[in-house]
Amino acid sequence: MKTRITELFNIEHPIIQGGMHFVGYADLVAAVSNAGGLGIITALTQPTPEDLAKEIARCHEMTDKPFGVNLTFIPSFKDPPYDEYIDAIIQGGIKIVETAGRNPEKYLEQMKVEDIKIIHKCTSVRHSLKAERIGCDAVSVDGFECGGHPGEDDIPNGILLPRAAEELKIPFVASGGMADARSLVSALAFGAEGMNMGTRFIATKEAPVHQNVKERLVEASELDTRLVMRSLRNTERVLMNSAVEQIMQIEDSHGSSGDPNELLQEIRPLVAGSERVLRDGDLEAAAWSCGMVAGLIHDIPTCKELIDQIMEEAESIISERLEGLLRA
Repeated sequence: MKTRITELFNIEHPIIQGGMHFVGYADLVAAVSNAGGLGIITALTQPTPEDLAKEIARCHEMTDKPFGVNLTFIPSFKDPPYDEYIDAIIQGGIKIVETAGRNPEKYLEQMKVEDIKIIHKCTSVRHSLKAERIGCDAVSVDGFECGGHPGEDDIPNGILLPRAAEELKIPFVASGGMADARSLVSALAFGAEGMNMGTRFIATKEAPVHQNVKERLVEASELDTRLVMRSLRNTERVLMNSAVEQIMQIEDSHGSSGDPNELLQEIRPLVAGSERVLRDGDLEAAAWSCGMVAGLIHDIPTCKELIDQIMEEAESIISERLEGLLRA
């Protein structure tokens, strides 16, 4: 299957594994790329730029296919050394970067001069258009269903994707609620050039997370996620557990007129410990990002099995079911 996204990134299938904190390591990234998709290392999961350079080198040893790096520009009192992380990306020969968070314009020239293609994650049409204006090559349009940060507009992909198609000239992929062939075909019908999967790739054999996490995703339904930190306008979709219950109770106790800094300090231990969940398998230790797509996850395949099945079934849906409806 050829789309503008497969051509832009020189990949076989229009499937991207988005950057995920404490998940986007070389093991998963190489498996996705070797299966014909685009794997993405998460830069800020690596403690230092030097560690990122080592992880990129490790991934090169595991695949000769294209892979990218996610660089998230997060609001903080002291920024990470972004210039140094970008230098590690450049020196590592990376030609695809997924940016997220704040506007990446300040750092684009440093990457574009090295012929790096930029795909920026956006949760609204207006942000997507901004990414297009500043020179991004593509965008990942994240609907309200997505795990992690869905923005504050609450627009699901059934509306967001066709609106993006109406406005954008650069190619975009659908993100949020993407899990299988039906997801890919519907994304293409809405005008996207492919799809980005996060939560679904956590439930694969190569994902470097604890088995408890993978099994919990298989058990979960589409009703099991919650939104936290809405009052801070930093909304995050997470899988329900005891830590999330505590966060919601604390948010309720502060009300709408409480001090946001006090609220943040109180919930910080409960939202900042996802590594213990993903690494150690303590499912109650902290809030951890998860999309509503958990309801569509029923097994734990290899990345190759997952991607091969998606592409085979997508072809069948398009060439048999949909074309058959036209012939009926």
